[in-house]
Amino acid sequence: MPNRSAQPGRSYLYVPGHRADRHEKALVSGADDVIVDLEDAVPADAKDEARRACAALLAGGPSSGAQVWARVNAHPAHLADDLAAVVSPALTGIWVPKAEPALLAEVDERLTALERAAGLAEGSTAVIALIETAVGVLHAEEVGRSPRVVRLGIGEADLAGELRLQPDHEANQLYGIRLAVVLASAAAGLAPPVGPVEIAVRDEERLRVSTTRLLRQGFRARTALHPRQIPVINEVFTPTAEEVAEARELLAVLDEAQRRGQATAVDAKGRLVDPAVVRGAQEILDRYAGRAT
Repeated sequence: MPNRSAQPGRSYLYVPGHRADRHEKALVSGADDVIVDLEDAVPADAKDEARRACAALLAGGPSSGAQVWARVNAHPAHLADDLAAVVSPALTGIWVPKAEPALLAEVDERLTALERAAGLAEGSTAVIALIETAVGVLHAEEVGRSPRVVRLGIGEADLAGELRLQPDHEANQLYGIRLAVVLASAAAGLAPPVGPVEIAVRDEERLRVSTTRLLRQGFRARTALHPRQIPVINEVFTPTAEEVAEARELLAVLDEAQRRGQATAVDAKGRLVDPAVVRGAQEILDRYAGRAT
């Protein structure tokens, strides 16, 4: 099965599958992960070209830069051909759009057959499930427990369309769905989910504000449409030196209290420090350690 404990990425950069000229550039963009998109970014008459270009990229072997994923088409007319084209040792995994339990079961069955044919370990191809339908939201926890799923994502444009929502500038109308995806991720023992793209690709301040909002809402990554968005996304999802220092201080305060036989303590700033507070501090240190190595 895929390694659910591996350090998850902060930034996932989409690159159109049929634009082979952009693939290598995406790998050195600074993104933690690259998603070669065979779905929405590819015109209907360029699907085969996108598959060939993605297969050619993967034929070069594992990337020395970003991890490589492929977003496949959920439509039955394309799904089988997409999966057959991209399963390889160099592929980190598949992004499954419009993820629902029945679709994930089909993807799992097809991937298992392809892995056997390619001599790969069964279950080695990971899946990130993109929640973007009403059924996906209502069954988000079941989606998260699918055996290959290592992370959930959220596609808010499709969701807004299906639910007839008209999101405002801060996407307040989607907050409940975001929380449902965060809850499902935690319940399934997954890494925190991946947030949606920011479509204003030239507005750095808007990107920073919306990414910070996602961080506070429980996300620890987001997808990107353009390489210029990567530095801001990585910065927001990486703990600052001040956050790391404070987290270490909180752990030290509680550790000292426990050595004295106390379950809680009050730090120099007058704040109660207990195991729940320290859990949040440990999460900050874990994210920092994963980026420092």
